[in-house]
Formats: sequence, structure tokens, C-alpha cells
Amino acid sequence: EKNGRCNVQHGNMRETYRYLTDIFTTLVDLNWRCSLFVFVMAYAVTWLFFGAIWYLIAYCRGDLDHLEDQAWTPCVNNVNSFISAFLFSIETETTIGYGHRVITDQCPVGTMLLLLQAILGSMVNAFMVGCMFVKISQPNKRAETLVFSKHAVISRRDDKLCLMFRVGDLRSSHIVGANMRAKLIKSKQTQEGEFIPLDQTDISVGFETGDDRLFLVSPLVISHEIDAHSPFWDMSQAQLEKEDFEIVVILEGMVEATGMTCQARSSYLAEEVLWGHRFSPMMSLAEGFFDIDYGAFHHTFEVDTPSCSARELSLAAARLDAHLYWSISSRLDEEPTLANQAAKQHDSGVNNSVSCGPKETRDKSRTRRFLCAKLVWIVPI
Repeated sequence: EKNGRCNVQHGNMRETYRYLTDIFTTLVDLNWRCSLFVFVMAYAVTWLFFGAIWYLIAYCRGDLDHLEDQAWTPCVNNVNSFISAFLFSIETETTIGYGHRVITDQCPVGTMLLLLQAILGSMVNAFMVGCMFVKISQPNKRAETLVFSKHAVISRRDDKLCLMFRVGDLRSSHIVGANMRAKLIKSKQTQEGEFIPLDQTDISVGFETGDDRLFLVSPLVISHEIDAHSPFWDMSQAQLEKEDFEIVVILEGMVEATGMTCQARSSYLAEEVLWGHRFSPMMSLAEGFFDIDYGAFHHTFEVDTPSCSARELSLAAARLDAHLYWSISSRLDEEPTLANQAAKQHDSGVNNSVSCGPKETRDKSRTRRFLCAKLVWIVPI
């Protein structure tokens, strides 16, 4: 989806015990509602469990039968019901210690239980507080301020057909070491007849030249040159309207404030790719700074773009170059006189510079001068 969530549901999983082997990551991955429920239940269960044990000790020792006996030394003073035992369990595990209910030295079992609850209580605190801290400090929300354009566009850039989309950062704090990746997800059938429903193909956004590493100080237009290695090499405007694919773009970087890695994702369906469009400018120079108008972040406008594929454009350009080459050569053969006159004029101007060399060097120089004369005649054409 546009927010980066993948519409994939895992069903019929038989080895669910694997989630329990990594219980920490499982708890961190839970949504906030489940995480808070687990957090509350972890403390409530331990308090109730040890409260029941403290009440059971008082019941087995007969402390509940000697509540009014001043000569009787109970295991825990002022524990006369399950509620009081539960409150003593909370005071023990949270180290509150109000002083009204205290353990006596006449109960070795209670002493051992006190040590056990103190140790297990510390472990529960460390585990649950650690889970909540990691969940709170996750940099997922940092990705909310990394925005992608609603549409991708295809148009010419530097006389090359390119697929482009725009990315920007709304925060003033930068993403350190940001890099961009793109994937084409499309169903595919191999030559052997195997059907691959979600085949992934890399889309180059400058990995070879280092352009995929971004300095995201202002919104950038990420460009993918459609060349012979591109999956869009044979795709024309008419074919684009019939295609069914999805382009997933992934921006990864390190949060400058926390040093944690965050990832922002977005996608473009075939109908979200605009052929013959270009992104509107959104940066202007103000008094001493650059002003960025995010109101034009998603705006595009139409430009003159051929509707044929990049392969057909390349073939047309190659045929045009070949036609110009043979046309120029034939016209040079038809008018040798003009070329000879230009060669003689050029030869008279540089005769002093080549006459001092050996004969072989002079012959090569005359050949070069003749070629230059041809070029002098070609340029006005």
C-alpha cells in the first residue's frame, strides 16, 4: 500500500512455537493494544500468584486461626485475608514496603519465598520495561515524515527515457546515510512453464554510479534510466496502460537524533505511472536561503514525450545516425573539388609547421589536413 504496509497474510502456519522461541521480538512486534494487555497481565499474574502463596503459607501455619493471639508469631504480620496477602505481594515485588505488613524471623519458608519473589520480580521488571522501551523508541514513526510522490512519471531527461519519482523529508533533522532501492513486482512465467506470482526484479536507481546514496536536504527526483538492462526497455505508452505490475520503492537511513535505522516504503501501480509527465519545480531562492513549496510536491505537468518504447527510440536513433553518415559520405564523394580547395587553403596555412619533418610525417599531416578540410565542408551542411 502507499503507507508501505504489505498486503500479505500468512495462513496455515503449523510451527507457531517458533514465535515463542523469540518471545522478546514477538512482544515488540505486537500492536499497542496487545502490548499494554501483556504488560498489565504480566504484573497482575505475578502479584496474584505470589499473593496466593503468601496466603497459603499463613493458612498452613495456622496464622489465620491466631489473629487475636498476642503470643503467636505469624509468618507475616497483619496478613489476615487473601486481600492482605495480595497487598503484601505487591509491596514485596515493587519494593514499596509500607511497614504495616512485615515478615518475621520465625518463618524460614517465607524468607525463601521473599528472596524468590524479589529475584523473579526484578526479571519481570527488566523484561517488560525493556520491551516497552524498545517499542517506544522504534524509529517507525520517523518514517512518517519521509514522503513519496503520489505518482511516478516517464519522460525524457538528458535525451534519455527515464522513470522518475520524488522523495522528500519534512523534518529539518537529516537522515544520515540515506540510500534508495526499487523493485519491480510482476507475475512471470519462465521458459519451462513455471509461474512465479510475485517475481521481484531490481530497478537501478544509480547503484553503479552511487546516485542511490542520497543527501536528503531537499526533495529529490529519483531517476531510473530505461536502457537495455531495464525491465521497461520494451514497454511503450500503449503497453503501459495494459500492464499489471507494482513498483516498490524503499528508502533506508539512520536517524540523526537516535542513531537507529529507519525504513520508509511506498509503491506505484501501473495506473499510477504517468507517461509524458514531469514534476513541477518546488524550490525557489529567497533572501539568503532556499524556500521549498511542499504544496507542489505531487504536482506534475505534461511534456512532449514519444509514445514508443525505449528500444524503438534507440533503433530510430541508430537508423538516423546511419542515414546521416552515408548521406554525408555520398555528398563528399559528389563534390571533391570543394574539398580539395579547402584542403589547399588549409595546407598553405600550416605548411611551415609540417615541412620541417621527415617525408612520412609530412604525408600523415597531409592526410589529416585533408580530413580537416572535409570536416570544414561538412559543418555548414
